[in-house]
Amino acid sequence: MSLFDEPKVDTHCHLFDPQRFPYAADAPYRPQGQEIGDQASFERLMDCFGVRHALLVGPNSGYNFDNRCLLHAIATGAGRFKGIAVVPGDTGSEALADLKARGIVGIAFNLALHGSSHYLPTLPRMLAQLERLGLWAQLQVTGDQLLDILPLLDRSGARLLVDHCGRPDVGRGLAQPGFQALLALGRERRAVVKLSGQVKFSHERFPFADTQPYVEALLEAFGLEQCLWASDWPYLRAPFRLDYGPMLQHWEQLLDARQRRQIMWDNPLRCFGFDAA
Repeated sequence: MSLFDEPKVDTHCHLFDPQRFPYAADAPYRPQGQEIGDQASFERLMDCFGVRHALLVGPNSGYNFDNRCLLHAIATGAGRFKGIAVVPGDTGSEALADLKARGIVGIAFNLALHGSSHYLPTLPRMLAQLERLGLWAQLQVTGDQLLDILPLLDRSGARLLVDHCGRPDVGRGLAQPGFQALLALGRERRAVVKLSGQVKFSHERFPFADTQPYVEALLEAFGLEQCLWASDWPYLRAPFRLDYGPMLQHWEQLLDARQRRQIMWDNPLRCFGFDAA
């Protein structure tokens, strides 16, 4: 079986369909051109590369708090999709429970975009609600931002899902405090991490060789069972062209078939409840 035929779940990708679902007026960025990727386009891509399911992440870009495009894909995707939604910080438990009933498995907190202070006033209450509902708190941090919210995470039992390898500063080395805090969460089995988004923190072009020590450190600290694979398609704001096939094939050089099945299939089925059939 070739890599492209192995069953997979892509755990971080976005849909943009501004013709059917116009962008929100308050969106911080409006994807254009090859950044746009609608449901039909992504489903065809999934079929090409053996991706049977996908965790769709509601983007701040384009849609901000408008989850209609995301929810429509889940409702019409014949069981292929689940989602991570973006919601205001004062969203209540009833609204969160409704999202869960519609296929949302977690809520995104994008500190890398908004800064830590944006979330600090509302994060404790939101984490408590997510814990009660069994939903994931998906955290996108950069640099040492994880340290800003670590005391809140330490007091919470919410399920933690960390985006894009924690987006460390590759110029500061493995010892940087934010990355060490992330590794500690992994060793304590308190979080799951997505091995993705290297273009967001690498100083090099694909295949992002300067990020490899960070990926290896995450694999060691989290263990195979707490790591996930994701594409980050359709690569918003990438400084150069990226393609799904070559980026996927790169993992064939890093992981053997057993390891790939664990990270790309078994783990996301367990974490998000996708149907193996």
